[in-house]
Amino acid sequence: MNFTTDEQIILASASPRRKELFEKLGIPFEVITSDVIETTVTANTMLDYVRDVALLKTRDVAKKVVGKTIIGADTIVVFEDILLHKPKTREEAITHLQKLSNNHHQVMTGVAIIQQDSTEFTFVEVTEVYFKNLSQKLIEAYVDTGDPFDKAGGYGIQTDGVLFVDHINGDYNNVVGLPLASLFEKLVELDIIKI
Repeated sequence: MNFTTDEQIILASASPRRKELFEKLGIPFEVITSDVIETTVTANTMLDYVRDVALLKTRDVAKKVVGKTIIGADTIVVFEDILLHKPKTREEAITHLQKLSNNHHQVMTGVAIIQQDSTEFTFVEVTEVYFKNLSQKLIEAYVDTGDPFDKAGGYGIQTDGVLFVDHINGDYNNVVGLPLASLFEKLVELDIIKI
């Protein structure tokens, strides 16, 4: 399908996975990353937290450019209402995966859109992910690949982490880092993308 836009679009994300997903829309855009510190955000719920982080990133980039549409996102993994950040150590990565093993968790992506007139729109997409029972040997072998360290929750569903997943309820792309179908729907509704 061919979509068009009359707007200059900025993807406010350093994630190569988000960039790759957004490219599927086939419209021109550029990437400008934010300089915010996500840990400055406090919220009452995980949904509010991920929405607020996405908005913080998007607003930061919006300050740097004028007359463009800015799209930002943040993805988190939530297990029993606890946020599982990107692991910083081998031990933390192993602990994350031990928690997720034979259990289910939520992947939440907050998306923020700031239009040229500074109007803001946000939404949060939630996908339930169910893991198989993982052996300690498998967990350690995966962690030793180095793959977990730039990924929320310590795994990538688009990499070898797919071997851990029994099934999901919701949008697969959301788990990768960008709920593309919902974002597309919103961009069409806002007349940013034309079919």
